[in-house]
Amino acid sequence: MEINKRIIICGHGGSGKDFLKEKFIKKGFNPSISYTTRKPRVGELQGVDYYYCNSEEFNKMILNDKFYEHKEFRGWLYGTTVKEFNSSDIFIMTPLAITELPKKDRKNSFIIYLDIDERIRKMRLSSRNDADSVERRIETDRKLFENFKDYDLKITDSTF
Repeated sequence: MEINKRIIICGHGGSGKDFLKEKFIKKGFNPSISYTTRKPRVGELQGVDYYYCNSEEFNKMILNDKFYEHKEFRGWLYGTTVKEFNSSDIFIMTPLAITELPKKDRKNSFIIYLDIDERIRKMRLSSRNDADSVERRIETDRKLFENFKDYDLKITDSTF
């Protein structure tokens, strides 16, 4: 029997990715903490939710081959270091990052796709203190997830 080495959560903005990730952490999973140039949201903490850095620091890490994967998303840079990828077992990734996983790493991953109703996601996004508009996020996600099919489990129930 094949054993997955990592769980990857993928979903639209407001789908509950962080909520589900926290459930796994409470069960003993070791989370990956990504780097981002995005400003922290209210309540987010450095080294817990993300490693927040500026574009100059992020680009220096790219030049020094520190990232396993990195992407520009909604105007901000996000990336998972090689160290985090190899030492963690629960991740949040975009569809684009998933499509670029090497076959060996994809084979050893279990991908959960949170495909939650847009009305619920809009309500959740509206309650956030975010620099991005709800409509822009919804439209960006429509395009991003348009042909996304590379998952092992699809969850549509907003309460999981």
